[in-house]
This record gives sequence, C-alpha cells and structure tokens, in this order.
Amino acid sequence: MSGPRVKPTVPERLILLWGLVGVTGLLAQALTRLSPIAVEPWLTGSLDAWQVALYISWVVLNAYAEGYRAFQLRFCPRVVSRAFFVAREGRWWEKLLAPLFCMSFFSASRRGLALAWGLVICIVALVVLVHQLGQPWRGIVDGGVVVGLAWGAIFLWVQLGRWWHEGAPLPTDLAPDRLAQSNI
Repeated sequence: MSGPRVKPTVPERLILLWGLVGVTGLLAQALTRLSPIAVEPWLTGSLDAWQVALYISWVVLNAYAEGYRAFQLRFCPRVVSRAFFVAREGRWWEKLLAPLFCMSFFSASRRGLALAWGLVICIVALVVLVHQLGQPWRGIVDGGVVVGLAWGAIFLWVQLGRWWHEGAPLPTDLAPDRLAQSNI
C-alpha cells in the first residue's frame, strides 16, 4: 500500500484501537472455540503416524497460506489502514461500527465489499462442512486454522506498531466517493 501518511491524535487513537480490538475479538473468539478441538487428537493420542505428518503439513501450509499470505500481506495492512482512516475521517456511525468498517463490510469499493462479504460466506460454508467431520480429521483441519488465525491476530498488532508513529497509508479499498473526499 502506498499513499499519504497520517499520524493519529490522541482521540483518534481511541477509535483506532476500538476498531482493532473489535477485529481482534472476533479472531480471539474463533481461536477460543477452535483451539480445544485442534489439540484434542494430540491429547487423546488418536493420531497415527501418517495423520501426524498430515497434521504438521497442514499447519505449515496454513501458516504460510492463511497466516502469512492472507493475513500478514493482505488482511492486516488493510484493516489497520482502514482503522487509521476511520479514526480521522470517519462519520460518527462508521466510528461506532469501526470493527466492521475496518473489515470492509461497508464504505468500501465494490471489489472490497465483494471480497469481504464473499469471504464471510465462504468461511460460514467451510465451518458447516468441517463441523461434520469427526476426530481426528476435524482436529487436523482446525489445527491449521488456529495457526493461521493466531498469526493474523498477532500480526494485526505488529502492523499497528509499525504504523503507530509514522502513520498509515491511505486505504486503497475505500468507496470511490470517500477516497475523493479524503483530506489525508
């Protein structure tokens, strides 16, 4: 992402933090729910040798694909950038709904909206499908998801730390009218 850099004032930091705490809370809720399921096959000893290899491979794949590529390179920079934007330029109701604004559920470009809502629909469908699996298969799948979600939750705050003092670039997925009106 590139664009003008902005530094938040103290009141803007509270809104920025509200947005990021809300997003982190959603990730933490999923982590809390999935972690016991992910460790269950290890605790019960129900994995055979090839399932252990599959579990480890799946975790490594998800660390790269979900954690690094999806969260670190795409989701986290967009969320933090939008958090900085809503803190400074947001309307009162966008500030109130800052976590949802940060995740591009509204006031985003057509592409940003389609991506955000499409991702939610896909995640819900996958949750329904994975819920049908028995152990150890569900634990294997959830083990990879837990690693990816944890990576994302941690990197969200790493990204904030990077941009806290230097300012964040302007989000590139704002609704076109909002981008044109920005004072940043």
